Amino acid sequence: MAKLKITYTKSSIGYAHDQKLTVKSLGLRRIRQSVVHEDTASIRGMVHKVRHLVMVEEVQE
Repeated sequence: MAKLKITYTKSSIGYAHDQKLTVKSLGLRRIRQSVVHEDTASIRGMVHKVRHLVMVEEVQE
C-alpha cells in the first residue's frame, strides 16, 4: 500500500480555525516538518482541505 509524505510548507496564521485544526490533526507542528500517513480517503480529504499549506508526495514502502 502506498503512503503519503506530507510536508508543512506554509504557516496557517491568518487562515480559518478549522484549517489550523486540520494541520494539527495531521500531526504537523512546525514549518518544514514531514509526516508519513497511509493513503486513505480521510487523509486525502484532510490534505485537500489544506492543500495550500502543505506539499504531498507519494512514497512506496
